Amino acid sequence: MASAPASLRLRLDGAALADNYRRHRDMAGVPAIPAVKADGYGLGVREVVRRLEAAGAPAFAVATWPEALALDRPDLELLILHGFTAPAASAAAALPRARPVLNTTAQIAAWAGAFPGRAADLMVDTGMNRLGIAPSEVAAAVAALSIHTIHSHLACADDPTHPLTLRQLAAFQAVAAATPGHAHALANSAGIHWGRDFSFSAVRPGLGLFGGRPHPAAQSLRVVTPEAQVIQVRHVPAGETVGYGATWTAHRDSRIATVNIGYADGIPRAVAPHLHLQAGPTRLPVAGIISMDMLAVDATGTTVTEGDWLQLDWDLAHLADAIGASQFELLVRLGPRFDRVWSG
Repeated sequence: MASAPASLRLRLDGAALADNYRRHRDMAGVPAIPAVKADGYGLGVREVVRRLEAAGAPAFAVATWPEALALDRPDLELLILHGFTAPAASAAAALPRARPVLNTTAQIAAWAGAFPGRAADLMVDTGMNRLGIAPSEVAAAVAALSIHTIHSHLACADDPTHPLTLRQLAAFQAVAAATPGHAHALANSAGIHWGRDFSFSAVRPGLGLFGGRPHPAAQSLRVVTPEAQVIQVRHVPAGETVGYGATWTAHRDSRIATVNIGYADGIPRAVAPHLHLQAGPTRLPVAGIISMDMLAVDATGTTVTEGDWLQLDWDLAHLADAIGASQFELLVRLGPRFDRVWSG
């Protein structure tokens, strides 16, 4: 079958990924179980797992059983965050070291019936009201199952002033005190930055591993840099406009480079006023509206030409804050047209 070279690339820094992992683990002072759901936050889960395993990760968390199967690693210790239902029994049988994180009494009953005696994990809701059984139901679950780790999840840990985080900590401390024979895990990337009271037996970092800033105090290294090629460079006289809606006007005679990347590739239209592309050390502002698979940059005064590769300054925290979006979205929406190129 014929093929063509990719015209989009994600430059992925494996050394930065590993360093971010070690920082979170060392800050927590306990084992760190990386969350690698959504295809490793969009970066390619097998390569992400390979690098984090080499950095010392003892286990990994995915969302679903199909995600676990996609790893093709029955030797790995895996947590399945969405739990278990009977149709997943064949997947669970094929992954002997996988443990569902059971979220409801129905899931508990389904797992106990399908795999009696096999260990599972348990999610307890401490105030997020998303997944998990009530604290009052924990004793019955522990009596019915072989429970390895009891989890909860923080709703607002990215906000260092939010009062819910300390209320969730107190609720989970009570659960842990009532279940002393089990491991316990509460903190995500943001929760790790609240201090070691949140560490318990293990932590589950996610966003911070991939270069996001999960908490104002976080300082993760950048892992992801999108790159795209210039399709055309044209002279635009002063006073003429560029792109849909004619929203950008050349205030001087300008060189405008059209680049083959757009919102179909996960670059939201709203980032246009806040995004720069790099041509070596030179920062090029976006000119006008981002199209489905193209955007334009003002390359005046540069030697940028057709076929050149430009890097997007993909600062997750800056762009998310600027447009009121989630850093997670800016990662996982980077699309399939990218060739993912790892270094380190």
